[in-house]
Formats: sequence, structure tokens, C-alpha cells
Amino acid sequence: MKAVIIGAGRGSRLRHLTEELPKTLVPILGRPMLDGILEALAAGGFKRSDVVFVCGYKADVIRAAYPDLTYVENRDWAQNNILLSLLCAREHLAGGFVSTYADIVYRPEIVADLVRSPHDIALACDTDWRRRYVNRSQHPETDAEKLRADASGRVVELSRRIPSEAATGEFIGVMKLSAPGAARFLSAFDAARVAFAERPEFREGRTFRRAYLIDLLAQMIESGDALHKVDTHGGYMEIDTLEDASLADAWWRGGS
Repeated sequence: MKAVIIGAGRGSRLRHLTEELPKTLVPILGRPMLDGILEALAAGGFKRSDVVFVCGYKADVIRAAYPDLTYVENRDWAQNNILLSLLCAREHLAGGFVSTYADIVYRPEIVADLVRSPHDIALACDTDWRRRYVNRSQHPETDAEKLRADASGRVVELSRRIPSEAATGEFIGVMKLSAPGAARFLSAFDAARVAFAERPEFREGRTFRRAYLIDLLAQMIESGDALHKVDTHGGYMEIDTLEDASLADAWWRGGS
């Protein structure tokens, strides 16, 4: 099983902080976000040699700073989005994988909990997510990747359009797929690419080329595929804007 960090984008909403650095190297809580992600992956049993980084913007900077990782490059990072970025690492996915966004900070035990999950596809879900959106003006709750789950923990809906009051929690961008789960994921990707690559819309106004990861996961859910959540009660934050970076210390002290 590999660990895949999806970190090709620039993070333009962090403005001057990403002029010289890829987003994942922006210091949060006194260190680059990537250091915390690697620590979390280590808690799940992943060595640096197990980690694949999907790079794009400022790829040379991150390669120089972390030469012990395996790199694949998303050369079209400015034109595509998270889903196609992850699939740049396709050759590393078939044996099962944990994937993570690169612009997040989270407790290491989240990865360990995902790896221990008996389910083939498990999504990390923050059930205390709304606290971070208080006084957060540049990234409102409508941008959160919300999910709903039934009493058994099976995810029944995954969308930014879920009303906040109806959401079970927020998908934090970290997930585990076993080898069978990865096979289902890749099969769903191939089917969606055939069906939607030439259409003007895939999901929620986005083309297939610009699809988020949650777009394909939502497609799988609607097709009857079984995805389950693994809860974290806080212990997570996304750093998407300058405002987020300024709030990070207070969020984390408050339990994030």
C-alpha cells in the first residue's frame, strides 16, 4: 500500500505565501504543512519510501527539499483539478493507497484509524467541522466537502451542496482504499472518463477535467458503491486562504 499526497496546485488564495513556495510548504504551527502530513502518514505505518507526491507548481522546490519521496508530475496542474491530479499517480494505486490533500493539518492518529478500518473505502470525517467556519469569511460553509452517513457509518451523500444542518461532518481530504477498493475506484474513474470527458458537465457544473475527488466518490455512492466514514472530532484544519493561515494557531489551540 502506498501513500499519495496530492499537491500539484499553486494555492493562489494564499497570495504572497505561495509566490516562492508550493502550498504544502507554507509554515503553519511553526512548520511546513507537509511535515505534519508526513508525520501523520508515519503513524499509519508509511515510510518515506512509501510516499508518492503528485507535484506541479514549484515542483523543483519540493523535490529539492524532500528528495527521499517518490514524485510524479501533473504537468497540466493549472488546467485540471484534484481528481486528475491523483490519477497522475495511477501506477502506484492498484495495491491500495491512502491519499491526502497537501494543504491540510491533522492529527496523526487519523491515518492510523483509517488504516485499521475494515472497509475497502474509508473517508476521514470531521464531526466538529462547523466550529472552524465561525468568523471565516473567505471560505464559507458552502465550500466544505460535506457528507451524510447512515447509522452504520456508510456514506450516503457527499457534496458541497449538502445543507450544513443535514451534514454528518466534513470530508477532510484523507481516505484509505484497500486493493479491492482501489480497483473499484479506478473502474469508476475509467467509466466516468468515457462517459463525461467530452461533455460540458460532469457534476455540479464542473467538467470532468476540472472535477474534484469528491465528484467521483459521489458518483460511486450514487451507483451503489459502499464508502464508509471514519470519524475525527476536530484535530483537522484546511489552510486555503490568508485568513485561514492567520486563524490556524487559534483553531488548533481550541481543538481544531
